[in-house]
Amino acid sequence: MIKMQELKIGDYVLADYEGENWEGLVKELNFQDKEVCLETDVQDFWFKPEALRPIPLTDQQLLKLNFVKQENEDGTVKYSKGPFRVFLPDKNDFSNMEIWYREDRRHLTQAISVHQLQNHYHQMTKVELTRN
Repeated sequence: MIKMQELKIGDYVLADYEGENWEGLVKELNFQDKEVCLETDVQDFWFKPEALRPIPLTDQQLLKLNFVKQENEDGTVKYSKGPFRVFLPDKNDFSNMEIWYREDRRHLTQAISVHQLQNHYHQMTKVELTRN
């Protein structure tokens, strides 16, 4: 489950509908009725927060977000999108990473999800992180 307060319009999340996971983009937040509208491949659907799940941040997800991957000889990996960087000391360990944008550096010591990275990105750059 994801708390509605964590979500922003433009975030990518998973929604469970009758046992099937749908990946979608948050289009609207209705705090009064506690519902989230997701744009999916099929159409827009409204979900309760209990049906929403985070998308784990992985190499594949960073590439979907149009990050450029640079593998280093020492086993570290750097992903870049413009001046924004995600650095992994161990290429397979997304539970320890450093993110930075200009002078703003953050060391994260636990795995995060795609929507959490989107929120960090927006806080740091003032620009939405999308797949476009």
